[in-house]
Amino acid sequence: MLIISNNVSLNDWEIQLTAIRAQGAGGQNVNKVSSAIHLQFSIPHSTLPDIYKERLMARSDSRISKEGVITIKAQQFRTQEQNREDALNRLAEMIRAAMVVQKARRETRPTRGSKERRLKAKGIKSQTKSLRGRIRD
Repeated sequence: MLIISNNVSLNDWEIQLTAIRAQGAGGQNVNKVSSAIHLQFSIPHSTLPDIYKERLMARSDSRISKEGVITIKAQQFRTQEQNREDALNRLAEMIRAAMVVQKARRETRPTRGSKERRLKAKGIKSQTKSLRGRIRD
């Protein structure tokens, strides 16, 4: 069972874990041992509350397919157990992050001091560039 928050958790049958061979350097160990984990989680067929499902489906994340299947590949560690824990932690973090509400941005205007500093910097840059030109008599 994967615990997301105090009142939200996922059952083991909802998460499909598959052991695969990892990519990259590692010699014989990588070529022989299936230590990487391929995690798949179907959002529409899960027991998550509807608000979680809506927010996850609304995210523009490349790990979420059009059908609502989250795919995570964990191959950072040498052992299958560590990669399994990493994949489950990443899934839990993704679900928690979907529930964080972004603070609305208040539109502000630049202060007079910041405008003056910007114009002064532009003047200095302009003078530096004009000195790089051809020397005339």
